[in-house]
Amino acid sequence: MTRDFSNLTKDKDADQPEETRWEGRFITAKTRGRWEYVGRARGIRAAAIIAIDEDADGTRHVILVSQYRVPLSRFSLEIPAGLVGDDDGGEGEQAAEAAARELEEETGYRADTLEVLGEFYSSPGMVSECFTLLRATGLTKVGKGGGLEDETINVHRVALRDLADFVADWRAAGHAVDVRIGMLLTPEYLGEKLR
Repeated sequence: MTRDFSNLTKDKDADQPEETRWEGRFITAKTRGRWEYVGRARGIRAAAIIAIDEDADGTRHVILVSQYRVPLSRFSLEIPAGLVGDDDGGEGEQAAEAAARELEEETGYRADTLEVLGEFYSSPGMVSECFTLLRATGLTKVGKGGGLEDETINVHRVALRDLADFVADWRAAGHAVDVRIGMLLTPEYLGEKLR
């Protein structure tokens, strides 16, 4: 079935010139007509990983991370993610390369398979950044994770059947939950039905 999206109407400010108001190392504040938003500087993109680990008995787990997020003033539960091509000389880095690197740095797991699920936007009314979502399977624990020297990342291996309760308990403790965690409650993104 082919759907017709040709009758969509653009916002009245869509064709206004984009103006840069401030640019930092990683983000740029911009305006276009009445809109104010931020984007990644230098065309940097992001990769986010749904990492699925499986026990010998078939029990499936998702690998999550948490870290203190200064803009939120609290800990946030997230899927592993990171910037693509943010290091000097890394301009040609592909999303799958960055995902493999970030998965190992943040969680200590290496994946046999990384499947691209598409590009997504987390807060399109305020942020122009998109991220490539990948599913990692065939995981092997190769390190402790926790991120780079200046990062303090906590790793959580959660059985999929317990995920909703884990998220509810996390939220009840007063912590933040990244919107991408909601994708984990959708079987299509996990690759099959929950067990």
